[in-house]
Amino acid sequence: MKEMKKLTGIVDTLEERQPYITRKQEKGDEIPLACDNNSLAGAISQRACVYSGARVVLNPVTDAVHLVHGPIGCAGYTWDIRGAKSSGIETNRSSFSTDMKEIDVVFGGEKKLSNAIDELVGIYHPPVVFVYSTCIVGIIGDDLESACKTASEKHNIPVIPVKSEGFKGNKSDGYKAACDALKQLIKRPKEKKPEAGPEVNRPKINILGDFNVAGDVWLVKPLFERMGIEVIVSMTGDSTAKSITRAAEADLNLVQCSGSMTYLAKWMQKEYGIPYQTISFFGIEDISIALRKTAEYFGSEEMKKIAEEILETEKNRIMPVISQVRERVKGKKAAIYMGGPAKALTLIKGFAELGMEVVIIGTQTGKKEDYEQISYSVRDGTVIVDDANPLELADLLVKQKADLMVAGVKERFIAYKLGVAFCDFNHDRVVEFEGFDGFVNFAKEVDASINSPVWKAVRQRTLKPGSPEQEKATIELEQEKAAVEEKISAKPYAKKCKGVALKPEFLRSRSDAAVESQV
Repeated sequence: MKEMKKLTGIVDTLEERQPYITRKQEKGDEIPLACDNNSLAGAISQRACVYSGARVVLNPVTDAVHLVHGPIGCAGYTWDIRGAKSSGIETNRSSFSTDMKEIDVVFGGEKKLSNAIDELVGIYHPPVVFVYSTCIVGIIGDDLESACKTASEKHNIPVIPVKSEGFKGNKSDGYKAACDALKQLIKRPKEKKPEAGPEVNRPKINILGDFNVAGDVWLVKPLFERMGIEVIVSMTGDSTAKSITRAAEADLNLVQCSGSMTYLAKWMQKEYGIPYQTISFFGIEDISIALRKTAEYFGSEEMKKIAEEILETEKNRIMPVISQVRERVKGKKAAIYMGGPAKALTLIKGFAELGMEVVIIGTQTGKKEDYEQISYSVRDGTVIVDDANPLELADLLVKQKADLMVAGVKERFIAYKLGVAFCDFNHDRVVEFEGFDGFVNFAKEVDASINSPVWKAVRQRTLKPGSPEQEKATIELEQEKAAVEEKISAKPYAKKCKGVALKPEFLRSRSDAAVESQV
């Protein structure tokens, strides 16, 4: 019988997965890592499909109707997928589907799609409708463009087809499909009049690739406004159809999520002459770089001065808290597994600011150049992995002795079962991580998770019998048990409890019990 597994030198995995796992390379060396490949149909993969990629980019457009042309499962899978917050209307909170059945597969679903658009426009009166195609639509050949064009003329609003058949590629292709849809909303700006006032001539920017998860954008925009810059739109976090139409008025595009929005930024540079810069708003170093690069671009000495004042004030305000957390977490080892490389790279710097070391880093959609940059940014011995499966992640967490995993909700339970602390950095988090206050939130969450007393009990159950770690944990538990028994014996009810066996999981005092937010 053919051997199913082969040792890679890092973890035990299938032979075809060997090229997707490597370690840090020396600067200048080409990283020997396979990546940016489409997953095989039917294979269990961490990568999402084309449709899912399009949804995560477009779903935060708050006043749009998002209609999924396909089976109900596709809409259910991506309902409110980003967890993006809105400052106004929240039509995007509802998920709509044509709910295609077997009969629609046989006879076509175009009529059903047209009726669905008519009904939704009549109820919600949206300024734009995005219609997403799914796998089944690509297979049976429904003419999505024709149906959307007819509906657009009928209702006099943009009804935009999003060509996102899931089997066409991977999540990155979904990003492009979403950007192609956004292109149709962006309008060419009117020429500025010579006599226009100072507000018209005020420097303007767009923030691309920020989705306002947990309200991130609301911590970033005020920084630019204090510098005298107008933020026209954040695409697509807390955006509206109207704000997106104005995007071409900007003087500069700041791209945070390069994987999802560099394609659109390059198009806007070619079409409207708007340059772009790749930045990040996470961590003290990257926020400082973002503000300074923007001020440098506009060349205003006054703006540069304000930027430095903002940085000095904000750093002085948050550093006492950051320094306190750093003392509690320095030396701990972190594992990073992100959807895209931009977040992975900025997290490396963030952990360095907390005195922590990254021992595992991986993404679902990274390209060769992204992994080379990651390789240059991490320490020797760091494992770099593309599109890891759960078994590989679990094995890596154990072998690299990670203390914390930062990833999305799917990876949470892998970490918890291994007794590893976890921090959600993806769509489902409810706390802002961007900006100066956001970094404080991140630091506190990392601290609370790593230093939660629950892990001592978990590791006692998971460590191998006879290992030094297990013996140390046993001694600590016995000492704690003895202290609790001594404390109980001094109580008046001690005689009634005499002879009752105390279970280790109940030996922790009420004040030390870990609450859910700490776990």
